[in-house]
Amino acid sequence: MSHGHGTAEGGFSTYVEAVIDVLSADPQRAVITDAEGRVTRAAEFRDQVHRLAGELAERGMGRGTTVTLLTGNTAEALVARYAANLAGARIVGLYEGTSAPTMAAIMASVDCSLLLVDAQRHATAGELRQLTDPAGVPPMLSLGPSGFAEDVLAVAARRPALPMSAPVGPDDDWCIRHTGGTTGIPKGIRMTHGSYRQTLSLHLADAGDPPRYLACTSLAHLAGIVADMALYRGGSVVLRHGFEPGDVLAAIERERITHTWLLPPLLYQLLDHPDLAGTDLSSLSRIIYGGTAASPVRLRQAAKVLGPVLYGWYGQAEAQSVTEAGPDEQERTGFGGHLTVGRAMPGVEIAIRDPEGTTLPPGERGEVQVRSPYVMHGYWKRPELTAEVLRDGWVHTGDVGYLDEDGYLYIVDRIKEMIVVVGGHVYPAELEDLLLSHPAVAQCTVFGSRDEESVEHVHAAVVPVAGQQPSLEEIRDFVISHKGRLYAPEGLHLMPAIPLTAAGKPDRQQLRSRLSG
Repeated sequence: MSHGHGTAEGGFSTYVEAVIDVLSADPQRAVITDAEGRVTRAAEFRDQVHRLAGELAERGMGRGTTVTLLTGNTAEALVARYAANLAGARIVGLYEGTSAPTMAAIMASVDCSLLLVDAQRHATAGELRQLTDPAGVPPMLSLGPSGFAEDVLAVAARRPALPMSAPVGPDDDWCIRHTGGTTGIPKGIRMTHGSYRQTLSLHLADAGDPPRYLACTSLAHLAGIVADMALYRGGSVVLRHGFEPGDVLAAIERERITHTWLLPPLLYQLLDHPDLAGTDLSSLSRIIYGGTAASPVRLRQAAKVLGPVLYGWYGQAEAQSVTEAGPDEQERTGFGGHLTVGRAMPGVEIAIRDPEGTTLPPGERGEVQVRSPYVMHGYWKRPELTAEVLRDGWVHTGDVGYLDEDGYLYIVDRIKEMIVVVGGHVYPAELEDLLLSHPAVAQCTVFGSRDEESVEHVHAAVVPVAGQQPSLEEIRDFVISHKGRLYAPEGLHLMPAIPLTAAGKPDRQQLRSRLSG
């Protein structure tokens, strides 16, 4: 199927063009406030995108090329992403916390032709330039002045701001997202322009009219998608360089924020911050949380303190957004006290299937499978893996869950986290929920460890409540009385903090290796 230029492709317009149309309707409106307090107006943002897109196109960045972004939460990062996509290139974001050699390997694997760096990531750019094998590092341009690369924004500023239409169709990739994975090259997930344009049109209840969105987590992750949604709805975006609970509370009050997105552990940090009580949060009407399982106890506390503003999202990189649980659905529980992750978002189909592919009735556990306009195109250059995960348009999520009679989804655990013990299966997430209700446990991660005979054993890494020192016996007795002997951990490891992966999730691999070491 051949793609013509821009609108020739059956009137298709990308998310960039859709947002630019909205910006042009009210050119003087303030649309971005950066962490230093600088405000960018709609026309200024639009013109910067057009100038940089023209400059990138002239340097050969068009359809089928890859532009990598080594950027933080800056206005320049948004301009660069929009401009690269408008020129027709696909983009790849390099996440904070990834090592320089892994970044170079990612760039080589996605055939990157150009690396754009903003002021937040100069130090990392320096590490990339010092690699012994610079083969994986493409030409570098900086977004603003730097001591080591040409300032492409300064060059672009001398061009006329000519509107352009992206030379892509709905099946072209707008980005390749890389999944967690602490070792090796993470899997590249291909997302198309057509599916992303539809994602942008999802309606977010209570996001504000117009939305004023606070991006206090990385724009390279979900915060960037929600920022696009806010701009598309005629709203504005306030940027913080990262998450610091006191700073976030102050920004919500000062900037009259209506909407933000947080991982559950960050939400808990807000709840525990001494400034919370004295902060005016009356403007805030929506907080999306998700990315890891949330604690029922903390969610009840959040609803009590913050009011009916919590929206839980369940999704994954391969399937994007799958379900949403609104403020009145947070308390809905299934068997054994599982909290629901909500019901399918518009256009999303969910099936629970057994390993043979049979669709299971409500209440029965199996693999969660998802089909929707938002699912990935496949993995970058991994056809065998794509065939395994994406079958007949259905993403096999690798999550174990069940649906109830009303279509509410409950996630039990990851298939690969499931610990196969003598006598059955232990789902770490269920055991973690139980352990968190023990008065001596502040945080915990449950993991399985294989012995010489390849038999798995249940271990719990626990951060104790200050002044507490729970014993293995005490924890085992507690678990046996609530869940039975099958779930009782055989190892208890008290630690000051749970190690996390670059994606901010508990690093079970590291916990296992500490154990064997």
